[in-house]
Amino acid sequence: MPTWILVADNSRARVFAAEKAVGPIQEINTLAFPEGRLHEGDLISDKGGRSHTPSGAHSINEDGIHKQDNAERFAGLICDDLEAARNQGLFSKLYILASPGLLGLLRKRQSPPLRQMVAGEIDKNLTAQPPETIRRHLPDFL
Repeated sequence: MPTWILVADNSRARVFAAEKAVGPIQEINTLAFPEGRLHEGDLISDKGGRSHTPSGAHSINEDGIHKQDNAERFAGLICDDLEAARNQGLFSKLYILASPGLLGLLRKRQSPPLRQMVAGEIDKNLTAQPPETIRRHLPDFL
């Protein structure tokens, strides 16, 4: 059974497979989440603006909330796909390479059985890198 490698950021997830413990990896799936690329201003039609608290401090309403919601939704979609693949017995172990913020969200969304299959994690965004570069960030023996 192959080892899978998930490489993800807030807008894209790539899944690679390694058929052998040493050697190259091959891309087998890509998930796109365009909402993850949008800026905060693109996500909401009317910003709340600034508000004043009784103590005189200023705050920005809902700053980053929509972007965080989208990241959480994408993490959920990724984990749902991984869970379905785990249930089908499509991989024996999993390595996760993800941007730091997304990595934390993925950890929260993983089921205990999926979490047990995670052999390693790297908090780095390598989604735009070719398979050879991604492979160099993984252990020599998968």
